[in-house]
Amino acid sequence: MSDAAQPTAAEVRAAVEAVKTALDRHLAAVESRTGEDDPAVYEAFNQLAAAAEAYDELLYDRYDEVTPFEIPGADDSLPPYSGPEEPNALSVLIRRDYAVVEPQRLLAQAERVEAVEDDGVAGADNTASGTIHGALGLLFGEFEPDEVASRHKEFGLEEGDSTLWVLAADEPAEPGEWLETPFEQLDPQRVVCRFDVSSVFDDDLDDDIEDTRDIEDTEDVEDVEDDVEDDLDGDLDEDEDLEPLDVDRVDR
Repeated sequence: MSDAAQPTAAEVRAAVEAVKTALDRHLAAVESRTGEDDPAVYEAFNQLAAAAEAYDELLYDRYDEVTPFEIPGADDSLPPYSGPEEPNALSVLIRRDYAVVEPQRLLAQAERVEAVEDDGVAGADNTASGTIHGALGLLFGEFEPDEVASRHKEFGLEEGDSTLWVLAADEPAEPGEWLETPFEQLDPQRVVCRFDVSSVFDDDLDDDIEDTRDIEDTEDVEDVEDDVEDDLDGDLDEDEDLEPLDVDRVDR
């Protein structure tokens, strides 16, 4: 990473303060939990995980150092793994959410795809690209999901939450076995790892950093006021030590 792209020392300090705040919130939630599945504890856990991960990344980018603890992830909330020790197969479950924020851009991209498929035939019945659901069908039929994810802005889409689950299996599934219900056979105890991306984590972290900056700004003002008062007191003390002017000793 170039020096220009590196986080500042103040950003690293704000991130570690956000971790401290998240730790206090997590402990308070645990101490006042109302049951085994208290949502407040779960939320505090996610906030702590997001804050700790952000601090770990900034610390590494700025100082090339890492934290001495493993950042907890969403998969820690899963039951203990009980799948095969040496899986012979695996399944990868992915969900990505999008919002259609620029319908005209989406329709225009779909029209280009449809024109290529029709090989520029004049008078072709380009009806699929004339509706939002038809345009989406064309684009996702033409491009791989990963390409859509990397080019979502070109297609008039905005990314939402996403999750990826990796499950271990003893043997590969039979062809066509799960196609009708791809997510109903998920066994949480066979989840090897899970990765979640959500704007909730970013929003919570931004709020914590802003709170920390407000506190630091207030402390800075108070420190300046204290310094000014100390200087004034010191000047007054020095004035008290001055001897009165002896008029007879002044040269005329």
